[in-house]
Formats: sequence, C-alpha cells, structure tokens
Amino acid sequence: MRLLPIYKVILAPLLLAQGRRMRRTALRLPEAEGPRTGLIVVESSLPELKLLFVGDSTMAGVGVRHQAAALADQAARIVADRLVRSVRWQSVARSGVNTSQALKFVQCENILPADVLITALGTNDVTSQTPPAQFVADYQALVTLLFSRVGARFAIISGLPPLHLTPAAPQPLRWFFGRCAHLLDEHLRRWIATQRNVEYISLQWASDRTELATDGFHPGESQYAAWADLVATQIANLLPVQP
Repeated sequence: MRLLPIYKVILAPLLLAQGRRMRRTALRLPEAEGPRTGLIVVESSLPELKLLFVGDSTMAGVGVRHQAAALADQAARIVADRLVRSVRWQSVARSGVNTSQALKFVQCENILPADVLITALGTNDVTSQTPPAQFVADYQALVTLLFSRVGARFAIISGLPPLHLTPAAPQPLRWFFGRCAHLLDEHLRRWIATQRNVEYISLQWASDRTELATDGFHPGESQYAAWADLVATQIANLLPVQP
C-alpha cells in the first residue's frame, strides 16, 4: 500500500487513458424501477421498525430491473419476517455519487424518521480518487448528520466491493481500482471499530463474476439477495432483545 502513490505516478498515462476509454464504452444500466419507500405489515405487538437506506448506484438497484430485487426492499422483508414486526423502509440513493456528494444531496431530500441507517458508498470515491482520510471524514459527517436528522440509533455500513475482480475495467486499471478500494475499506473498518452501535459488512464475498450484472460492475440478482440477508442479520443482531 505504501508504494501505491508511486505506482499511480508511474502508470498515470495508461490509467488515465484506460479510465477515459472505460467511461466512453462502459454499459450504463439504469436505476431499478419501482417505489423507493415501502411498508411491510406484520401483526405484532411490537412497534413498527423504520429503516433508512442511503447510498450510490448499488443502493439505487442498478443491476436489477425492479426495486423488489434490490437491496432495500429485500432486506426490509427479511427483517420483518425474522423479527415478526412491521417494517417501514425508505431508500435515498443516486448513481455516481461519492460520499462527499451524498452528504450534500441527502440534505435536499425528504427523509423520513428511522431507527436504523444502512449505507453503501465508496466505489465512486475510488474513481474520484478521494484520499482515505477525507473519505472517512465525509462518511463520519454523513452518518452524524443522518443520526441527528432521522433519530436513528444504529447503523449498518457496507464496505467496498472487490473492484480488483470487476471485468468492466481492463488491467492495470482494474488492479489499481482494487488496491484503492482495499485502502479505503481498511480505513473505513478502522473508523467503524471505534463507533458504538455501528456495524460493518464486508462485500469481499461477492467475487463470482458470473453473478454480476450485465455491465460487469454492479451486483446481479443473486448478489443483491445475499447482501440483503447479511444486512437483515446485522439489523436483527443490533436491536435490543424484546421482552
């Protein structure tokens, strides 16, 4: 990792050329269709659980056709089933944003109160070359803002995906993205480890290229389903035991 800045300088002309070519030729998939809010009603004496999902293109469901196959809707339904309580969810997401941009755009969104915050950001911080310290500072500012604004008590933060495996990027750009993603992910995990009521979810398990979306970059249906199950498990583990 210490040599990464040196490699960046040495490979700069090639990396820039490959990056420009990738932006011109990459298959651009739309965000998933469907509502960004929902309510799963379960007969229960427990109060309604409110979930807020915030992120970039993966949280917007790029890679699948409908929100029912994306992360937020699936995770909410699994939580409702496991905890036997009604769940109201909202997804606030936008393709292409890095963490700093997400911090700005959520301030203009109509966001509902929430008990648990779920976030997925970082890939666009890799492509925009956000320094690790700035990435963590932006993430901390985002979580602090949302905790204060929606009243959330817990947060589930997903790490960066294994960009070193994405077939959408050629080598050595793919390798460089992968090393940058690993560096940001390491700093993110260190920060989360110092926080109370905040949990980290690794996405390094999503390494099967055949399960990616058709753009070779975003998750496919099976990966969104597996991710939703992990998020739901963490939410269930974070919540206090009910009497």
